[in-house]
Amino acid sequence: MDPFRTPRTLSGLLVFGLASFLLAAERPNVLFIFADDQRADTIAALGNPVIKTPNLDRLVARGVAFDRAYMQGGNNGATCVPSRAMLLSARPLARIDEKLSRDETWPHAFGTAGYATFMAGKWHNTPASVGKSFQQARSLFVGGMTNPLKAKINDLLPTGKLSPARPCPKHLCEEATDEVLAFLKGRDLTKPFFAYLAFDGPHDPHVVPEGFPVKYDPATIPLPVNFLPQHPFNNGEMVIRDEQLLPWPRQPEAIRVMLADYYRYISFLDLQVGRLLDALEATPAGRNTYVVFAADSGVARGSHGLIGKQNLYEHSLRVPLLFTGPGVPGARRTQALCYTFDVMPTLGKLCGVSAPTTSEGREFTAVLTDPTQAARPELVFGYKRIQKAISDGRWKLIRYPQVDRTQLFDLQADPFETKDLAGDPAQAARLQGLLGRLESGLQACGDADPLTVKTPQAAAWTPPKKLPQPGEKGF
Repeated sequence: MDPFRTPRTLSGLLVFGLASFLLAAERPNVLFIFADDQRADTIAALGNPVIKTPNLDRLVARGVAFDRAYMQGGNNGATCVPSRAMLLSARPLARIDEKLSRDETWPHAFGTAGYATFMAGKWHNTPASVGKSFQQARSLFVGGMTNPLKAKINDLLPTGKLSPARPCPKHLCEEATDEVLAFLKGRDLTKPFFAYLAFDGPHDPHVVPEGFPVKYDPATIPLPVNFLPQHPFNNGEMVIRDEQLLPWPRQPEAIRVMLADYYRYISFLDLQVGRLLDALEATPAGRNTYVVFAADSGVARGSHGLIGKQNLYEHSLRVPLLFTGPGVPGARRTQALCYTFDVMPTLGKLCGVSAPTTSEGREFTAVLTDPTQAARPELVFGYKRIQKAISDGRWKLIRYPQVDRTQLFDLQADPFETKDLAGDPAQAARLQGLLGRLESGLQACGDADPLTVKTPQAAAWTPPKKLPQPGEKGF
């Protein structure tokens, strides 16, 4: 049996029943799938020659794939927390409320507009806030999980109170997918739905059920084009937890093993996506549902000598964004720049849902009908006070205030950011212009962190001889 497909039985075809033809006055539905730490270059149909993602490939064939979709950064090492807050509130990094404690989220707006709203999976923005955003929530992952096969999960009631934890008999991502399928089967057919499935994978540890048949031979996995044994200077987060997953210098064999496990995890998530697509296809609702797939961040996995996502390189900021649904042309790609927090305003526009008063994202519906259209002219990024960046799609500048370093990349000629042009005299005017635009762009987003400091640290860096072990403070 194809591991990525599920058998279609009579009961499967009747998942939602004949009454599914009553499509709530044809108001479109939304199924939003959000992955955790999935790089943009991990989808076969978008150019990865090794990975197997037939169901994500189905979405690519049916809709518009964004090659320049980005998360804006993070204000702590667990970038998934601010990323989710930005996504759901459509606010920039410097102005988000990570606890989502106010009634300002887009899912709340969908519910107010008459949608049945549901979520399952990784929340990470304080449990009490789920009930403020969604009418129903199941299989909620409220914190960092160390082993997705053995961890416990919680059910969250609409009251905002957690019920007792219960053992997880399946992988958490499979369990959350089951809950979304159950919601779709038992939903109120008089209302359109907004369903949000937040995977906690392919975040490490890269653990999938032993019986999952898709495997990758590390020897066949190519190293990233920008692989380095060690990052060339101190970026301010050289020994954060993610960077301690492998020792220095990074060994090519160890990176290949990590990537093989990472790709296998993505293929397992792809199977869950396929289960959802099959269920939707078996009902009339499938023709009237926007299905969106994205991720909260990318991750390094050997690129630039890094392992984690606490950096502002393309591999950590750029994420997959696949957008399908009624009126969206198939098999199209776009270079339009956007943030992930622009997605909800776009869905709101398509579904006739009014924006929360605090929403700052920009809708990009024009790009969906004409992928040659532009969305944003440029993007700014930030990670804590230690890294800031700007990109207009071609030219990208990364500033490291604490060590007084600047990088300049021509993404058109050098998409993997391997040739730093900051020291090229021919680029001096461009560099200064980008620095000025970076400062003004950050200020417009509410980020007042300085781009220079009085006493910079040394940029040279040597790995520590001894690192804390798992479970110890500092890991």
